[in-house]
Amino acid sequence: MVSASLEVELARDLLAGKEEAFDRFVETFRTKIFQYSYLMCGHREDAEEVSQETLLRVFESFGQLREPERVKSWVFRIARNACLMKRRKSVFAPAQELSLEQFLPRADHEGGEIRLQIADWSALPDTQVLRGELRQVLNQAIAELPEIYRSVMLLRDVEELTTDETAEVLEVSTEVVKTRLHRARLAVRQKLDDYLRPAPREEAPAARK
Repeated sequence: MVSASLEVELARDLLAGKEEAFDRFVETFRTKIFQYSYLMCGHREDAEEVSQETLLRVFESFGQLREPERVKSWVFRIARNACLMKRRKSVFAPAQELSLEQFLPRADHEGGEIRLQIADWSALPDTQVLRGELRQVLNQAIAELPEIYRSVMLLRDVEELTTDETAEVLEVSTEVVKTRLHRARLAVRQKLDDYLRPAPREEAPAARK
């Protein structure tokens, strides 16, 4: 993973007019922007267009960047706006966003108390979490979240922006970011829970006497 200090260094080099910084900047941010755009837009064709549009806008307006230390949040704010514009016009755009309640953990009443139905998958080894199959389930769970929750989770948990940076990108308060992130994590955890929880065994029919 590229360090934040390297991203800031690249931004300063670009602002200083160093030609070699252009290719390094594209190499550093292109994959990040595409991954974000793909999970936000939901389709590769849209994500490719958004990525190209984002990089173009970044370089057209790079002189407007006043604080190189905030380059990552600045880039993703441009990417978010490009995603929103693309989704409004895209042939792939959904007719309506699904409700977050469809993804939140289920609750049962046991002894008068509500218990969340979530498997204990937090102790899974990293090697299993990084398996391609589970990664696909995770990406799909994020992609299916309503946009306001999906964008928070991508910026905080995938791109590892701070709460303040995420709030700046989304133009909301830090408290809103924290609330949306908490609800998004619960929803995604439920999806992973459904995947990891073993299917109930069917009891064999009793033998006839």
